[in-house]
Parts: sequence; structure tokens; C-alpha cells
Amino acid sequence: MKTCDLPLPEGVQAFFSETTQECAGQLALHAAESLRGRLRRGGRASLVVSGGSTPVPFFQTLAQQELAWARVTMLLADERWVPEGDPASNTTLVRQNLLQGRAKEARFLSLRQPLCSAEQALPAIEQLLAELKLPLDVVVLGMGNDGHTASLFPDAPQLPEAMSIQAPGRVCVMTPPSQAHTRVTLTRPVLAGARFLALHLRGEDKLETLERALKAPDDWREMPIRAFLKPGLRIYWSP
Repeated sequence: MKTCDLPLPEGVQAFFSETTQECAGQLALHAAESLRGRLRRGGRASLVVSGGSTPVPFFQTLAQQELAWARVTMLLADERWVPEGDPASNTTLVRQNLLQGRAKEARFLSLRQPLCSAEQALPAIEQLLAELKLPLDVVVLGMGNDGHTASLFPDAPQLPEAMSIQAPGRVCVMTPPSQAHTRVTLTRPVLAGARFLALHLRGEDKLETLERALKAPDDWREMPIRAFLKPGLRIYWSP
């Protein structure tokens, strides 16, 4: 296990692993423990995950955890507005790697609704997510080398609305010029307010991006991830 030498804000924990699988296992164990704690208090637990290649080992390990999956509501932090089955679909990634084995019993809320556009689907998505009780129980985020997390991209014109602590909705449509697809994302207050909030990273480049983000922690317009580098965050990293 490596020691984190980054100048982390007070209250932010770092878990550095030697291998991708070790990191995935540690994150899966901690996330499952948090879900079990919530389920012991009765009712349902909520789990929000992110897309990309980094979380796949985490998904596969978490799916093997023993817990009352039938009482877990699962959803993505964000989704590209592409059909399910498209290689760019985060929903497809989750169905193939996380909604398997024991975890197949979880209830999955898809951000991708069968309507013409993301803008047209937004009311239906908001209605679907209305069943979720806030704060969310477990949220696992990723980060791009531009400092985005979920679909909170620095060049998206909708970023101020999605990042506002008084954001009117739980989701926001994002159209960053740097990206090929329109996206739907959970807003900053919904994500950042989670009881268990994790940032899952892999590679030296992500470590360098994190270090850059820490140098100006309040400037989230340049790097939206900065808004999440607050007390309570857990950072999981592997080479």
C-alpha cells in the first residue's frame, strides 16, 4: 500500500493500492459495508456508479458481495444520450458488469429514456428519480484529465446550473462542445451530498490531474472535480 503525499484537504481520505484489482476490492468492500449499514436501518439503499473502463473491476467485485441487493436502487451518475447497446452506453456497461450474479436483483433506474431528445426526456427522468431519498447512500465518481466528473464538463454551457447548490432539479442535460454526445448528469448537490462519496482513479495521469485540482480547490469552473474535494471524500487510486 502506498502512502499518499498529496496535500489533501482535511477530512479527505486516500486509499492507494499497488494493483487495479486490489483497489477495486478495497472500494467494493467499503461500498458494500456502507450499503449494509444503510440496509440494517430498514428501507432501501441507493448506489450511484460511473461509467468508463476504470470501474469495471470494481463492478465485477462489488457484484459478488453478499447483501440484500433486492433492496438496493442503482443508477448512473451520468449517461451519454445514445441507445442502450451502443458501445458508448454506460447503461450497457453496468448491465454487463455490475447487474450480474447477486447484484442482478438490484433495481436499476436508467437515465436513458425512450424519447427523442434528452431535453424532452428530462421531466420523465426527474419523475423517475423522485423516488430516491436524499442524501444518496453510496456514490462512486470518476474523473477525466480535464477535471470533469460525472458529465460536469468545464466547457458545458449548462455547468453553472448543474453545479449550483440550489440546482432546481436532480438531473441536468449537458452539451459540452468537447464531447461527441449530449449527456444527462446528476447535479452537484445530489452527488456531493452522499453519505459515502468516493473518487475512483487509475493511472499516473489521473494522479497528476488530481494534484493540479488541489492547487486551486475553489475554482470549480476550470475543474469541476474541485467542488467534490471536500471533507468526507474517499479517494481510491491504483497505477
